[in-house]
Amino acid sequence: MARPLAHPHIDDVTVAGILHALSDPVRLSIVSKLLLSPAGMNCTQATQKLKLAMAKSTCSQHYRILREAGLLMSERKGVDLTSRVRAAELDARFPGLLASILKSYKKEAARPARAKAALR
Repeated sequence: MARPLAHPHIDDVTVAGILHALSDPVRLSIVSKLLLSPAGMNCTQATQKLKLAMAKSTCSQHYRILREAGLLMSERKGVDLTSRVRAAELDARFPGLLASILKSYKKEAARPARAKAALR
């Protein structure tokens, strides 16, 4: 029998928890891709779409951190665990927070390499 998944109630989700979960660029990119797939994706689909080479266990760990922070809702479908971003709930609790973080992340990622090196 599969272990039950921990999903915090939206009232228990904190800004600090969200910021911690999104402090990793891989998790930021996972959330960014999941937002484009309202039906959700599993770890394998996410790593393929992101063109990342990572072990399934590593991807699962990233998903767990995002889920426990309250960013994702996951459900089992057979042997797969499909996750989606709790976008509407998060926006109702923290209006504009997720959109602002992702907008800044995309802007930062688009910055030329020379400008990134100058910031280090």
